[in-house]
Amino acid sequence: MKILFMGTPDFAAVALEAVAKTGENIVGVVTQPDKPKGRGYTLTPPAVKVKALELGLDVYQPEKVRTDEFSELLERLSPELILVVAYGKILPKNVLDFPKYGCINAHASVLPKLRGAAPIQRAIMTGETVTGVTAMYMDEGLDTGDMILKKYVDITENDNFESVHDKLAAAGAEALYEVIAEIKAGTVTRTPQPEGATYAAKIENGDCRLDFSLPASEVHNIIRGLSPIPLAFTHTPDGKLLKITASSVADKEISSGGIGEVTDTSNGKIRVSCGNGDIYILGAQLEGKRRMSAADLINGRRILKGDILTNEI
Repeated sequence: MKILFMGTPDFAAVALEAVAKTGENIVGVVTQPDKPKGRGYTLTPPAVKVKALELGLDVYQPEKVRTDEFSELLERLSPELILVVAYGKILPKNVLDFPKYGCINAHASVLPKLRGAAPIQRAIMTGETVTGVTAMYMDEGLDTGDMILKKYVDITENDNFESVHDKLAAAGAEALYEVIAEIKAGTVTRTPQPEGATYAAKIENGDCRLDFSLPASEVHNIIRGLSPIPLAFTHTPDGKLLKITASSVADKEISSGGIGEVTDTSNGKIRVSCGNGDIYILGAQLEGKRRMSAADLINGRRILKGDILTNEI
């Protein structure tokens, strides 16, 4: 079967490698253009491009897919199936309708929950204990197509965005492997999505601003859902930006001080009072500094007992 793969980040690179290992004929890989990154704005290829070149696959990086040039590329490659994993662009109808077996997407949520751009972060931030990957036929809507199969993944109390991302990437690869097998066997099914859709909007700066008046468990969920990137943040009493890399719940019910107050700095942990309960800050990055443990922040006297962490500056 001739397959065209479309994807961009690490999440998609894992799926590409899994599909390549099936021995199917991948006629090409479409990914986003290289982008400047870092302080030096070095032009950097997306993870899928790196993986595709490792696998010896042809790579295409169109600026747009709604062009005659891309239509001509489809005609030349003539894929029977298009697999899409976190590509980053909405596909037009002529692309969706082109392959014999359709366009199939591996979306990182249990649809119809958490359609949209940031399903992994939002699942953790809202305290979900189970998420998953849904393999589905793509249509012109935003993650609204008929479902084929689902793979479920547990979210533990101390999972963060990185760890859940990696579990879901593996689940997505497994889902696509099974879908290809079902298509070849003629057993693939499609189920319309039920009512009750929710949406996972793109993470904005305001989502990263910590509000210690929330319950401790909610503050912890926001911190871990945004770690290791882009990171939740607050400010020290002198107005310095403090990004939180890791936390745990110290007490879910009893607050030891005022909102955002550092009430203890013993045992290498920074205890902060929330609206209901306390959290421990275990790691952070102070403005202009490297990431460091809570113990380093304490020992360097950058965080003191009695400090108030706030975003009201």
